[in-house]
Amino acid sequence: MASIAPLSNSPLPGSIVVDGGTGGRQKPTRVATPPNRFWTWSEGRAMFEFASFYAMRPLLSTLPKGDGHAVLTLPGFMATNSSTRPMRGLLKELGYDAHGWNSGRNVRVNEELLHKLEEQVDKLAQDSGEKISLVGWSLGGVLARELAKLKPEHVRQVVSLGSPITDDRNHTNAARLFKFFNGDEPEKLRDGQFQGLDMAPPVPTTSILTKTDGVVHWRGSVQDPAKTSGHPSENIVVYASHLGLGVNPSVMIALADRLAQPDGEWAPFDAKPAQKWMFPKFTMN
Repeated sequence: MASIAPLSNSPLPGSIVVDGGTGGRQKPTRVATPPNRFWTWSEGRAMFEFASFYAMRPLLSTLPKGDGHAVLTLPGFMATNSSTRPMRGLLKELGYDAHGWNSGRNVRVNEELLHKLEEQVDKLAQDSGEKISLVGWSLGGVLARELAKLKPEHVRQVVSLGSPITDDRNHTNAARLFKFFNGDEPEKLRDGQFQGLDMAPPVPTTSILTKTDGVVHWRGSVQDPAKTSGHPSENIVVYASHLGLGVNPSVMIALADRLAQPDGEWAPFDAKPAQKWMFPKFTMN
């Protein structure tokens, strides 16, 4: 996709450009809804993405190498570090100091969790002597973005995978289960820190999403460039299921490209000619 800056240019393949300009007309309001049940019922296709990841592992190992900086991966709702192990294995092979989080299963979003995550970010940054990258899957991406708001001095960039980056929980069909475990507590943390989820943190951000997501409606994962406060941001579209995002080969290609950028030299994602078919063109309609 593309950044917030070049909205006047033609969008790159695989880009989502959200333009708030309506030519004086009132922008229509869409009611947040979960994904179509068809996509939810077909989330089993993640098994094929998992198989594709290992089938293409030799090719994925040739992706751009990293500079050795630390990368912290955060799992989705109800998941653990096991879900991000394949991704971390690849990142380590590409030269990154990849870490899982130290918070067990991702169920409760509370003050205890925030303290643990802040401490881990502080330690990784201090041990490496440089900023770290955060990669979060689904709810993990929400947490990664909020961590970057709390610790921008330690965060190089944030990449979220199928994350519901809006305040309206109705974009996900896991809303009832999340409420069962968390109630309204997350929104009340840190004097409302977890409100304004659609506002990007003050670091470069990338939202990788799929229109066939069966857990989080793709509209809930779109970063509006009008809500970035001028910081670099982009949306990248892939063909994937929600449960397969962490192993989908096209996601790995985009992720490796994003992480390989030198610190302070962020530029919008532009797939190589042979890879453009993996990143569909997109409109908000």
